[in-house]
Amino acid sequence: MNTSILIVCKGNICRSPIAEGLLRKKAALSGKSVYIDSAGTGHWHIGKAPDPRAIDVAQKNDVDIQDLRARQVEYADLDRFDQIYTMDEDNLSRVRAMAVTERQFKKIQPLSSVVSSNESEVVDPYKGGQKDFESVFTYLDTLTTALISTLT
Repeated sequence: MNTSILIVCKGNICRSPIAEGLLRKKAALSGKSVYIDSAGTGHWHIGKAPDPRAIDVAQKNDVDIQDLRARQVEYADLDRFDQIYTMDEDNLSRVRAMAVTERQFKKIQPLSSVVSSNESEVVDPYKGGQKDFESVFTYLDTLTTALISTLT
């Protein structure tokens, strides 16, 4: 049975598309059958490509995200996906507030929960510079490696 994973951040143009690209690549390399998508809690960037800085840092690390397009998380996603991971407390609260059943609520977790770490959030690099995107990529690389290793 295929596992389905949704990665959620605020606008779906920085963190979540990077994580989606990393997960897709790692799933393919590991031979695991996983459906992966990403979305944002906000509507500002619907239909737009990832931030150019996100595309750049991903390409430099052999991950192609340039064809991804932003979308907003929908109520149906809470049933459609087996696992839903958020980047920070704000997005965790927003997505959990959408849940109407305990089953939906339980599948929504912070992405940082897949590793033992002092860092509880993946910081939004949007208002930062290229170095912030590089730091986020490195952290997401660690988190996605840990997540892929949990899948059967």
